[in-house]
Amino acid sequence: MKPRILIISILALIIATSCSSRKDFIYFQDEPLSEGQLSPEPTEIIYKPDDILTINVTALDPATVMPFNLPVVSHNTSNLTSAQGSLTQQTYLIDYNGNIEFPVFGTLKVEGLTRSELTTLLTDRISTMAKDPIVNVRLANFTITVLGEVSNPGTFTMQDERVTILEALGYANDLTIFGKRKTVKLIREVEGKKKFANIDLTSINSVNSPVYYLQQNDVIYVEPNNAKIRSSTYNQNNSVLISAIGTLTTIIAVFLIR
Repeated sequence: MKPRILIISILALIIATSCSSRKDFIYFQDEPLSEGQLSPEPTEIIYKPDDILTINVTALDPATVMPFNLPVVSHNTSNLTSAQGSLTQQTYLIDYNGNIEFPVFGTLKVEGLTRSELTTLLTDRISTMAKDPIVNVRLANFTITVLGEVSNPGTFTMQDERVTILEALGYANDLTIFGKRKTVKLIREVEGKKKFANIDLTSINSVNSPVYYLQQNDVIYVEPNNAKIRSSTYNQNNSVLISAIGTLTTIIAVFLIR
């Protein structure tokens, strides 16, 4: 093999072995968005299996609604210098069939209901046994996952039940300079199926998107831009390889001069 051909072959080999395929780098590539796109949904939270609810019932006469409240549990923590305790209200887990077990009434179907609908349902039923009850329902495990080109990816538990995609990205400390802002992907489970939507954060119309307000367990993925993908095509050993190629080229050049 001629020296020139040898050099070209080695260089080509280095480039080929250092390149990363786009398919090895980008998440969620094999699902056509046209087949699983999200349709407009109410901005109010819709309860689903595995949601955890707190339900508190009050009235002017607390004794009349006491049977409808789960007992408060005390959690104690202690160390060598002090002992502390906290009171926590027990919660309701929505089971696989979409039900909760509610005091007095037993099994209640809550899957598919919004907060206002569940509040109205419970208020109407409790009113038959207690005067002027006030029902307060909250979702205890509203979580959002943010992945990809953000400064602080992770899963976040929200205190509020009305969360926007911008607020979720704020929890993740915003996009990095390598994040694609025109195609931020949102993944949501609807009736047991995964649905997808793309949001263009560079457009003011993104605030009118049907998925601008998030649902519990939504996943946001920020895809890396081309600059980040190109930078990933070179591995950390390239500087050593390039140095070795330079040395080899010098040796061959000296050999040819002779």
